[in-house]
Amino acid sequence: MSYLVLARKYRPKNFSEMVGQSHVVQALSNALGTQRLHHAYLFTGTRGVGKTTVSRILAKSLNCTGPDGTGDITATPCGVCEACTDIDSGRFVDYTELDAASNRGVDEIAQLLEQAVYKPVVGRFKVFMIDEVHMLTNTAFNAMLKTLEEPPSYLKFVLATTDPQKVPATVLSRCLQFNLRPMAPETILEHLVQVLAAEDVAAEPQALRLLARAARGSMRDALSLTDQAIAFGSGELVEAGVRQMLGSVDRSYVYQLLDALARGDGKSIVELSEVLRLNGFSAASTLEEMTSVLQRMAVLQAVPGIGASDDASDPDVYETARLAQLLPADETQLLYSLCLHGRGELGLAPDEYAALTMVLLRLLPFKRVTGTAESRGAVEPPKKQQPEPRLAAVPVPVSPPVAVVSLVVPVTAEEEAEAQLAKPVAIAPAASAPSVGVEKSTPPRATPLGDHWAEVVQALISAELIAALVRELALQSELQSQEEGVWTLRVERQSLNHAGACDKLLQAIQSLHALPDALTKPALTRLMVAVGPVGDTPARRNTAAQTARQRQAEEVIENDPFVQDMVSQWGARVVPGSIRPLAPTLASTSTSVSTKPI
Repeated sequence: MSYLVLARKYRPKNFSEMVGQSHVVQALSNALGTQRLHHAYLFTGTRGVGKTTVSRILAKSLNCTGPDGTGDITATPCGVCEACTDIDSGRFVDYTELDAASNRGVDEIAQLLEQAVYKPVVGRFKVFMIDEVHMLTNTAFNAMLKTLEEPPSYLKFVLATTDPQKVPATVLSRCLQFNLRPMAPETILEHLVQVLAAEDVAAEPQALRLLARAARGSMRDALSLTDQAIAFGSGELVEAGVRQMLGSVDRSYVYQLLDALARGDGKSIVELSEVLRLNGFSAASTLEEMTSVLQRMAVLQAVPGIGASDDASDPDVYETARLAQLLPADETQLLYSLCLHGRGELGLAPDEYAALTMVLLRLLPFKRVTGTAESRGAVEPPKKQQPEPRLAAVPVPVSPPVAVVSLVVPVTAEEEAEAQLAKPVAIAPAASAPSVGVEKSTPPRATPLGDHWAEVVQALISAELIAALVRELALQSELQSQEEGVWTLRVERQSLNHAGACDKLLQAIQSLHALPDALTKPALTRLMVAVGPVGDTPARRNTAAQTARQRQAEEVIENDPFVQDMVSQWGARVVPGSIRPLAPTLASTSTSVSTKPI
């Protein structure tokens, strides 16, 4: 007897055997149980999800007569009566399957519809099943519209398609539409275990997981790949053989790459890329596997407890959870986008492995700490010269030089008209200048621990050892205690209490070797972060210092004799928000005043 492939041998014979389509099974079973039957059904979904299978089960349910020949319409066909066995074997005269991919013209549809005028020969209903219905021509669709809308009571239409967007709205409106979903890898894995147990084939769990992921939601593809893997492995399924057959990348390489990216280790990334080249692994497959792992990592970072019910025997669960703690959430999102877009760039590069290396190295510049120079108070000249209003800039002999200020001087109507014709552009504050609000913040109450922590954080920033989330954690935290090598910090927001950021901050503090002994004493072996109200933080100290400088600048400008003279004699006024204190490290001999028409 010839061998029957697994996809055909284990095709469901009734609704109870259907896998992964419970929403469709429930709707059809209830309709059959109450005999509220529509005259036309449309099943949509990707390949291998059960569209044709559901059609055949529906045809059996409509025509089943039961083992004793007295049965009626049922949601549980017996599978032994003449109608059930004939439909399963493909010889039931009242069930017609038409492949629209090869019979797409109006003549073929007209020939099918000619049979609609005749009552069923042996069954209770005639069932016309048209597969890949979207392939029909417009003329063919138009030819069947009338019959599809008002068929005889004994006729049922079942349409199936993988592309419902190409089906005319006139056809869609005449059908009950059911969307069969792609199956989850876990669903496919569970079914493969049952099939291989029935076939008495030994299989490693990780090999089945590879097959379930490679099927991409199609049960038929999963069973076909399983058939191929059994032949490849001489009757058994082992992970190494299945991975070799699929040409997929060993996820251990993916985890090593992600670990190197989390550490910013460019050397390891280049070496691993070369290993992938030597082993002949596909660059596209590598990026695809990385994208899958990063997606799972992002879910774990957003909802930490989401993987609590995962299979503990799956090594991917542990590795994914570990990397989710190691790589910050923002870098995970960025790397996901880089890998996703990098797959489209592989074909543009002369060497796909060089392209793979570039995609991976692209994250490293974002991980480097960029120095934050102190904001300057002077306005840099614009690159493009703007038309100037017809008013002169007046130097102000102010001492000490603490601010940049703009004054507005009233002008006559004629001067204003001329200025409008010249289209003057007001000089905006420099992009590098900090925006200072009017809020009068209260300086934090200084503490010895706060002094020490502020000095440590300033040293970390100056040495460019922290950036991004780690820098924010250091600035927004308050040092609570230093006991036996354990430093305890407190932050106000839970979002700053990230395990990966805490580990990086600990490593950065421990690496302060070139700093005075006072900064590294007592020795730090463990860093703990709690959530609660804070007082003396480096960020609040910086804000208080900036506010004090702003107040000093405003007082100097307001008390300056020249400015007071301009205000009293010329009706000038200081532009709100234009006073900006110079950075403490800058030195100047004058303060510039620009005038512009209102």
